[in-house]
Amino acid sequence: MKFQITDEESHRAKIPHEIFLTNLIGNHILWFIAALGLAKTYWQPLALVPVASVLLLSYTLWRARRSRQRDSWYVMVHWQICAARSRIFILMLILGVTVTVLGWAGYTYLGMMKEAVYALIGGLGILPVMVTVLVLILMESDTLHQASLHKLSDRIVERYPNPGVPVAEE
Repeated sequence: MKFQITDEESHRAKIPHEIFLTNLIGNHILWFIAALGLAKTYWQPLALVPVASVLLLSYTLWRARRSRQRDSWYVMVHWQICAARSRIFILMLILGVTVTVLGWAGYTYLGMMKEAVYALIGGLGILPVMVTVLVLILMESDTLHQASLHKLSDRIVERYPNPGVPVAEE
């Protein structure tokens, strides 16, 4: 559905998606790859990736909770969409960390071969996180585009009922 909203409100609705895409693309892909090149000499740039991610994800969840009382309906809905996707990303990061800890424990205490640990971490930890990042980037990019067109999907409108914002097109 397309809604009759101002361009300023559309701009405010794009902010959560821009923050989330900055975390996914800028932090978890670009900065992470650049920091890996320095990891043998300097570990600090690599350590900034989870720090920045936790800060951006925490801000997104906090701001989404706050937007329910503060923002207009259209802007609030976009914060809620972004918060839901942030929770999915957090769960995937927890899965990756859990698999990594289990791999470390298997290597240290159970005598697993190094190659088996790499296969475990890569297949059950890193691969699902990478696929999730890719899917979330595609979804967020589409939602960012829809926000600039003043649109929301029907499923989202059903989940967050419209309190009276005029509909331009069905």
